[in-house]
Amino acid sequence: MTAGTGIVITIDGPAGTGKSTAARRLAERLGFSFLDTGAMYRAIAWGCLSRGIDLTHHALVTGFAQQAQLALDEGMISLDGHNVSEAIRMPQVTLAASQVAAIEGVREQMVALQRQAACGQNMVTEGRDQGTIVFPEAPCKFFLTASPLVRAKRREAQLRSAGQIVPLEEILQQQQIRDDRDENRPIAPLKPAPDATIVDTTAITFDEVITQLEEVVRSRVPLPAATC
Repeated sequence: MTAGTGIVITIDGPAGTGKSTAARRLAERLGFSFLDTGAMYRAIAWGCLSRGIDLTHHALVTGFAQQAQLALDEGMISLDGHNVSEAIRMPQVTLAASQVAAIEGVREQMVALQRQAACGQNMVTEGRDQGTIVFPEAPCKFFLTASPLVRAKRREAQLRSAGQIVPLEEILQQQQIRDDRDENRPIAPLKPAPDATIVDTTAITFDEVITQLEEVVRSRVPLPAATC
């Protein structure tokens, strides 16, 4: 799918498959912009938690999402003018994000913002519904997978590097809860698009993943000679 005159490449998959890193680095190789849609839902979840908004009260959560000022720039995300890039990676925010993402009004708002962000841009966008709901006509779609244990170990290492020590068993449990919620929600469930290329990242390096993605993109999409 082209958004305006731009080209959109989508990468979907559950947490821990490396899709954010892959999307960011693929965008760099192609000279495209990068959109981290998961960070958008995390920011809304963090905003609700910090304000004491009951996540089961869908009207309140939707109202907050509709008035929130989100901005993503060079890997930084701000909410209402505050940098929340680190705060949104906390484990409690991760779980809350999947609750927020299951609310129809929130998804409608985020989808509109994502399409607006991609309009006229060459962009690699990652999330859970990019190829199925947000950009169903994208010319190149990917779905990344990995074994549950490998995904949990990656998350453990990520948290440790941020100074957070969380037992692997707890991460596995939270991961399963989130997977079940994402895969079984009635609105935009996590699943591959019918025409997505599925890439298992369990036993290959990130460089190998990105090289594989780039080869597929260049074989399918007529890329511009230069990007601005």
